Amino acid sequence: MLTTTPSPDPVPPPFFDGSPGEIESPAELDHHLRTGSIAGLTLQGLRLDRDWPEALTTADVTDSLFVGCWLPSGDVCADLVRRGATVVPAFPDLPYPTQPSRLYQPADLVAGFAEGGFAGTYDTQVYQHFVAHGRALPPIREALAQRLHDHGIDNALSDTVNTWTAAGGGPIVGIMGGHAEPRGSVGYRAAAAIGRGLARAGCLIVTGGGPGVMEAANLGGYFAEEDPQELAAAITALATVPRFSDHDPYTKLALEVRARRARPAAGGPGWARDGGLSVPTWLYGHEPANLFAAGIAKYFSNAIREDTILRLARGGLVFAQGKAGTLQEVFQAATKSFYATDGASGPFVFLNRRYWTTTLPVESLLRPIFSRSPHGDLSHLIHLTDDPEEAVEIVVSHPRTS
Repeated sequence: MLTTTPSPDPVPPPFFDGSPGEIESPAELDHHLRTGSIAGLTLQGLRLDRDWPEALTTADVTDSLFVGCWLPSGDVCADLVRRGATVVPAFPDLPYPTQPSRLYQPADLVAGFAEGGFAGTYDTQVYQHFVAHGRALPPIREALAQRLHDHGIDNALSDTVNTWTAAGGGPIVGIMGGHAEPRGSVGYRAAAAIGRGLARAGCLIVTGGGPGVMEAANLGGYFAEEDPQELAAAITALATVPRFSDHDPYTKLALEVRARRARPAAGGPGWARDGGLSVPTWLYGHEPANLFAAGIAKYFSNAIREDTILRLARGGLVFAQGKAGTLQEVFQAATKSFYATDGASGPFVFLNRRYWTTTLPVESLLRPIFSRSPHGDLSHLIHLTDDPEEAVEIVVSHPRTS
């Protein structure tokens, strides 16, 4: 079992701008304690057992919520409750934080790789724990811990998106496609070109966080500020280990390619050009982590993860070729657009015309559905193209709605 977890509070969360009502870092806690009160505030995932702030002993904690925080002792927990706080403590003996206060970053997921290879990473250790505890059907204690973890990811992702929107960020665009697309293939290069083009146009990319098309799209965003030749060189290097089943060399090469980019990470909303977001799941934890997204919202629940990706990507969806998982996303997204359950929809762009009209004739099924939407004919949202540049242009030129 993994003996340590990534500290949930080493730095303020990505895209941090002081989430109202939430305390997610020691610096925020110190700021509020100087006023003598944290009444009504929520403290998330803080390591208070390591460095207990004495000011908490006398501060007003009325109606405060401590969720997933490590506390020095049971007596401290009881005292907080007696003084009016609600405490949902961190669960002991888990390889993951009960309430992460920020999104994961690539370094969090591959922590331990230098010492133990792919099998020794935080990502793999959590996956092994997930498998050992019933996968998608865990016992009640584990199920509750997983839901608390995923709630923390929900909250961190919401903070991220709200800050992006408040800063005037562009559309959030999903890029979907097969996890088995090998590095260096035509499809992989096309997805990378789309990711780069959308990031340069001011869009925030979101993918499913896996290998194949998903890795390529985040890779394109990661190299958005570089010359196109740099992205091409990165893909050529990655193509020497084309398939994710070679776990250790696959991961090692991704880390090497990340390190090749000279430009430092931008932080904050600038992360749109540092790879954007990815939303993976430990249901598919046998796959190596996609290390080219800046912020990683990794969930235990695949159902929540799928809905989250499609709910976020209202600025448009690009579908590269894929199989069952990609088809599921097409029609789940179509349902959202048909009923407008998450507001107005961006375009549905299908890359590889022949694939989507002949191999998997999705277009012929989707058009009659969209033409009968209770919100009017939506068939104009469907686009087919073989050109990555045209795919970017379709998304960017689509009228934006609030």
